[in-house]
Amino acid sequence: MPDQPRIAHVGVAVTSITEALAFYRDVLGLEPRAPDAADGATIVSLPFGGPEVELLEPASPDSPIAKFIAKRGPGIHHICYEVDDLDAALARCRAAGYRLVDEVPRTGAHGRRIAFVHPKATGGILLELTTRA
Repeated sequence: MPDQPRIAHVGVAVTSITEALAFYRDVLGLEPRAPDAADGATIVSLPFGGPEVELLEPASPDSPIAKFIAKRGPGIHHICYEVDDLDAALARCRAAGYRLVDEVPRTGAHGRRIAFVHPKATGGILLELTTRA
């Protein structure tokens, strides 16, 4: 029997990772993982004993994260769920009529296979699906 999906991380759009890290490091005592880059963003992950928080800083003014911040301001950008079989999950999305941002999986941060489900299909929340590590 497949494992139940779990929250992998919450992506938070920030204008400055350096400024945002002050809270997580100085107040919560967390040590960030090494920065990574994907989808026009610099990404720093923070471990929370299970799900992580990913700080997403735009790498350029025309990146998706920069556009998100310009439209909505800094804040929660997406929630990522880990699933046993990403391709099967996407097939179930298609069969149920969910609108996908990514019709086929692509490579995201840390080299993981990912795909996004459009927020218009999920009550206004951008969802990322990924495979278990």
